[in-house]
Amino acid sequence: MRELCRIRFFLHLYEGRKAACFTEMPKSERSCSDLKAKRVFDITAAILLLCGASVILLFAMAAVRFAIGSPVFFKQTRPGYNGRPFTLYKLRTMTDARDENGAPLPDHLRLTRAGKLIRKLSIDELPQLFNVIKGDISLVGPRPLLMDYLPLYTAEQARRHEVKPGITGWAQINGRNAISWEEKFKLDVWYVDNRTFLLDLKILLLTVKKVLVSEGIHQSGHATAKRFTGSGDMSS
Repeated sequence: MRELCRIRFFLHLYEGRKAACFTEMPKSERSCSDLKAKRVFDITAAILLLCGASVILLFAMAAVRFAIGSPVFFKQTRPGYNGRPFTLYKLRTMTDARDENGAPLPDHLRLTRAGKLIRKLSIDELPQLFNVIKGDISLVGPRPLLMDYLPLYTAEQARRHEVKPGITGWAQINGRNAISWEEKFKLDVWYVDNRTFLLDLKILLLTVKKVLVSEGIHQSGHATAKRFTGSGDMSS
């Protein structure tokens, strides 16, 4: 089933790229020197951020261990560049509580008090700096969502995977979870076509501001956002 989903996704991606050939060459086609420079910046910045935030991360890990128990890290397979799967790391913020049928309770019911604070400050995203160092993701790019979403994208939406995903992105500083999925994906594709080093720096600086004011963290009634169910889903 997973392989079928990936095949359908790549067909969408191919259709999107083919359509772009009749308009203009997408700016996602960058030179090797640009990509290498971005990679060097990603590694350098990720190492510096890890060193600077190491005490905060250790305290957060201790809080998770005390409130939820082991393991302190949440691992999940997510789609990366061109939809290739990788293992994403985050701090755990939810319990494994389930209903009488064994199904997980809704996210907002499993989110712990410590987890709410960790999410509010975006500390749960810090382990993804290891993903940056490994090369799975970049500091800036469209957020890596669920593998289940791949076959649900339109050809245009699938173009968000023409670049590496990121810890933060253009959609995150322009509404995050307070905007609809359609709006997020349009912002992601806009980034793919217009990304530059200066734009990445702007996104990183504005991300700090958004984190400090805790803006757009979640949709009402959800720990983060409502699940994406297809291109006609206009809810955030």
